Amino acid sequence: MGMNATIEAVTDRIAKRSEKTRSAYLDRIEGQRRSGVNRAVLSCGNLAHGFAACGVSDKEALKGDVTPNIGIITAYNDMLSAHQPYETYPALIREAARLKGGTAQVAGGVPAMCDGVTQGQPSMDLSLFSRDVIAMAAAVGLSHNMFDSAMFLGICDKIVPGLAIAALSFGHLPSVFVPAGPMPSGLPNDEKARVRQLFAEGKIGRDKLLEAESQSYHSPGTCTFYGTANSNQMLMEIMGLHLPGSSFVNPGTDLRDALTRRATERALEITDLGNEYIPAGHIIDEKAIVNGMVGLLATGGSTNHTMHLIAMANAAGLRINWADMSDLSDIIPLIARVYPNGLADVNRFHAAGGMGYLIGELLEGGLLHEDVLTIQGKGLGRYVAEPRLKDGELVFEDAPRTSGDEKVLATVAKPFASNGGLMMLKGNLGASVIKVSAVKPEHRVIEAPARVFTSQEELQRAFKHNLLTEDTIAVVRFAGPKAQGMPELHKLTPPLGVLLDRGLKVALVTDGRMSGASGKVPAAIHVTPEANEGGPLAKVRDGDMIRLDAEKGTLDVLVDEAEFAAREPATCDLSAEHINMGRELFAGFRSLVGRADEGASVFG
Repeated sequence: MGMNATIEAVTDRIAKRSEKTRSAYLDRIEGQRRSGVNRAVLSCGNLAHGFAACGVSDKEALKGDVTPNIGIITAYNDMLSAHQPYETYPALIREAARLKGGTAQVAGGVPAMCDGVTQGQPSMDLSLFSRDVIAMAAAVGLSHNMFDSAMFLGICDKIVPGLAIAALSFGHLPSVFVPAGPMPSGLPNDEKARVRQLFAEGKIGRDKLLEAESQSYHSPGTCTFYGTANSNQMLMEIMGLHLPGSSFVNPGTDLRDALTRRATERALEITDLGNEYIPAGHIIDEKAIVNGMVGLLATGGSTNHTMHLIAMANAAGLRINWADMSDLSDIIPLIARVYPNGLADVNRFHAAGGMGYLIGELLEGGLLHEDVLTIQGKGLGRYVAEPRLKDGELVFEDAPRTSGDEKVLATVAKPFASNGGLMMLKGNLGASVIKVSAVKPEHRVIEAPARVFTSQEELQRAFKHNLLTEDTIAVVRFAGPKAQGMPELHKLTPPLGVLLDRGLKVALVTDGRMSGASGKVPAAIHVTPEANEGGPLAKVRDGDMIRLDAEKGTLDVLVDEAEFAAREPATCDLSAEHINMGRELFAGFRSLVGRADEGASVFG
């Protein structure tokens, strides 16, 4: 089948819009390549400092400029289940590099926040900003100019986008992203959600809630629902920065270790010292970015990537926007159902055919660019594959071309839904994003009076005091990037879900985030311009009728236009939200950060 016309049109307009910035970017990374990718440009004193801690054989190898050296950027810490497996990766990578005739060094570590830990806590205000901190921290590590390629060890929400921004800033270096894989399946996600709602209603105690949560998040590895962390893994693979089929292999397995060794070998093979130079800045072009957007839509992925993809593309000199995503959403079918837009977790998705089946089905349907560059070489067709161990050796076999579970993976011809899992809303309240893949059709259009809150805690109090007894569109404002740093508002999911189950018409409208775990309640998030900048959301009052229409893609307050324009925008004293838990250190970020629809980045 030929390429879909809408995908071609969106790709072409991105290329045209980005012509000057992309050209300047490619010139810049070519200049970096020419000025010296390896240790030959370092003085003897510089170089001696750079390998002082190495063993004898590595020192001898690094004294010359013909031995490829990998810089490892790691997000390891042993508090977070997703990143704990990375503890052993540097030793494994160094050993694999030596066997291949190369060397490897940990160039630096980056912070790794967990939104699951910080949910509803003051430190959540730092979460989105951590992406740009990670990018800068990785850049510091790579700035020593000791490296011919880079390997990035990271999984979760802001970590992979931050690492990708850094990789593209050092776009002259080949970069290989290395996953650690999801934890084995625990308590089913629908049961976990049921227990959370019972707790929200006061029907069970904290002991029962903690027991359920511990059965869900129970071992090393990534959380198994399809949130931002696993959306990250899908993106890295479909954009060609992972090895084929490597995203969802469980940690602590022989296959996982074999994939990490092979990733190391590949990082050495594609340096500028050999005959197959593949820098990160050449892999991530307009076609790769469009492939990433298609994958996100076809799987009902994280709404966080409506910001992260824009920021990542910017780092490669590419300019994308919500309109690009919206136009693609109209024609991309939803062919994966993974919690929260289905009952299966990512382990079941992987077992049903996983990324190899998904990419093959989208390629066959003319919905992906095949003619792209990847760390495996030219052509996304290389990714219609899955890794296996045969007699202890890693091999890549053809991925299945039929779904192993039609409740989890569908076909382009007979999808779960005819359009993508994300939708952009526009109207007199601004622009916003909604994840519709988990919202039942009967809940996608709602017209109800507004109840205005300035924090999620205020809404929770109203719920606990039984003050939300009628159809309601909850407006939670002053949670945008410039106000608080755009914290996630997942604490609202259980109470709003309870109201929905009671038969009320309920929706959320906010300039904050709900991210990849956005659930069954319709939520217009990332509203831009945000209330803290005097956006329309700041003019909404209790009782105003709001219409959220996720069928037509509109979000409007139904107030006389002249009256609404004459209103003074509300203000909010957020000084108490800007101190403690390190928040005072991020005043500069809050002043510099851009709009959500521009990537919510401090880099401009």
